Amino acid sequence: MALSSMTGFARSHGASGPYTFEWELKSVNAKGFDLRLRLPPGWDELEAVVKKRASEVLSRGTVYANLNVKRANAVSAVRINEDVLASIVKVAGELAQKIDAVAPSIDGLLGIKGVIEVVEPESDEAEDKAAREAVALAFEQALVHLVEMRRREGTALGQVLMQRMDEIEQLAKKAEAAPGRKPEAIRARLAEQVAALLEASDRFDADRLNQEAILIATKADIREELDRIASHIAQAREMLGKGGPIGRRLDFLAQEFNREVNTCCSKSNDIELTNTGLEMKNVVEQFREQVQNLE
Repeated sequence: MALSSMTGFARSHGASGPYTFEWELKSVNAKGFDLRLRLPPGWDELEAVVKKRASEVLSRGTVYANLNVKRANAVSAVRINEDVLASIVKVAGELAQKIDAVAPSIDGLLGIKGVIEVVEPESDEAEDKAAREAVALAFEQALVHLVEMRRREGTALGQVLMQRMDEIEQLAKKAEAAPGRKPEAIRARLAEQVAALLEASDRFDADRLNQEAILIATKADIREELDRIASHIAQAREMLGKGGPIGRRLDFLAQEFNREVNTCCSKSNDIELTNTGLEMKNVVEQFREQVQNLE
């Protein structure tokens, strides 16, 4: 399966009978899947179909879907609501007998809410049904284009993430080969420290100091962390190779990377190893940021 990002954009348009329409889809990053649909009045029947289809194709991302519909030759008619107008005239006449007031003008009467009604042209049921089917098909087309764009971006993201894995692997090898973490280097450094302490005072027990030095050296070993980093690299490469909606799993793996690298840095007692760990931490953060865009 191909990788997909969560960002994309697509449009589709068409016509059916007297209707012309256009879909506009835009998707952005999100923890889950959410379709935010905007339909014109009278087209709510499409909501269930559109949401069902989108959820079948997409697993993550917030998708904004807007539908614009126009009807050709749709001339609205204007008519006077005779009943409302008669009631207003009657009330105006009764008030005129009670108070000294100017008779209402035609403009004033027509400006009262409810006197003038705008009547939309009658629709044809068969035309409307065909139009809804055409609009649903156009949504499917827009969805296909959106998926294609997300996959193109996902492919590019996959290449970037593979590069980050290569960089982490190289840095892990550099940490592995760091002169400061070799047993003889650790022993020499600790021996110098023990000798310095013994010279400073005769109260120290040389045997006890040697035991503590061995314990410190054991705790400072990053062999386990490097092995786990290598395992995480293999897992990440496998997931990227298989593709599909792997964003959440890679995000968890990025957290595991970060934990192991932090431990390496905290255990380090060598400046070169510390610098290598910090470089690795920076690459892991770049990896994590890119993973946020994956479906």
